[in-house]
Amino acid sequence: MAEKEMWYETLHSGFGQYFDVDKVLYRDKTAHQDLIIFENSTLGRVMALDGVVQTTERDEFIYHEMLTHVPLLAHGAAKRVLIIGGGDGAMLREVSRHQTVEQITMVEIDAGVVSFCQQYLPNHSAGAYDDPRFKLVIDDGVNFVNQTIETFDVIISDCTDPVGPGESLFTSEFYAGCCRCLTPGGIFVAQNGVCFLQQDEAVNSHRKLSHYFADVSFYQAAVPTYYGGIMTFAWASDNPTLRQLDPATVSARFARAGINCLYYNPAIHMGSFALPQYLLNALAE
Repeated sequence: MAEKEMWYETLHSGFGQYFDVDKVLYRDKTAHQDLIIFENSTLGRVMALDGVVQTTERDEFIYHEMLTHVPLLAHGAAKRVLIIGGGDGAMLREVSRHQTVEQITMVEIDAGVVSFCQQYLPNHSAGAYDDPRFKLVIDDGVNFVNQTIETFDVIISDCTDPVGPGESLFTSEFYAGCCRCLTPGGIFVAQNGVCFLQQDEAVNSHRKLSHYFADVSFYQAAVPTYYGGIMTFAWASDNPTLRQLDPATVSARFARAGINCLYYNPAIHMGSFALPQYLLNALAE
């Protein structure tokens, strides 16, 4: 019997995680990138780029629910939502569940990513690309937020780690552009890595965002395949009360939205803003 192929993640030096590869669905190994999608019996379809897991079918809901429902329900009246990145369609899927949202714009730098993910990760978008409120813009995210004449109530940056292609989405130029096209009282959120292992990322994001927004913090969730502790999401707004809503308000908005979630609930929403002391200490320094 042939030995099963193993795939090893190389994100952190010194330790990591491995996956059994039951079946390779796609592989593109060039001088510029190594992209693989494979089946794993525990996590379903796994997509990895340059030795780093990007998303898995089994646990993507945690990441996508938290990056959408926390800011949208904290805002309470968002009509126009901007997604930067998000080519796999799962962020769009979650935003589109909010019936009160009138327009969803997604800016993806590579049109090929969208069609590719529809083919190989169809459960991520789950038909959301057909939503009549949706508009796809093929552009660089930094360029878009600095050039657009539109404004948005919530901006979600669904970025890769701040190395390689995703690096520009962690710059002051990008944050300044997001501040520019965010409506008063709007909320910006972004993926910000696993803070126990990528603490500098959080500290740098906090410092840069603080130049443009009055209230900058993080909230968190535990996503199994983003191992090494909690994943942090950057949070920025000019209205500090949005981060400190009372439980009754969040519960009422969630009930009104009529959304069924697998991870998010109002108690998780409230608790996600509690941060470990090691991160608070790092930010205070």
